[in-house]
Amino acid sequence: MDVADLLVRGVDEAVVKALKKRAGSHGHSAQAEHRTILAAALLTPQRRPLAELLAAMPDVGRDDDFERREHGGVAADVLA
Repeated sequence: MDVADLLVRGVDEAVVKALKKRAGSHGHSAQAEHRTILAAALLTPQRRPLAELLAAMPDVGRDDDFERREHGGVAADVLA
């Protein structure tokens, strides 16, 4: 695996402090925590919003296939 150096300038001091605090809580150096954060943000699959997942579902069946049917007040027999 190839590695490279990355220098980030102009980072707000509050972000740097938060990075150091998070690194300490994980037992990492700030550099190791920074690498972990970058890898998680850029290399792991992102979760898709529910609306996007629903929109991607294929159109199967007719709307009336999913209509609620009344059973004359008698509970339907459901197998457990």
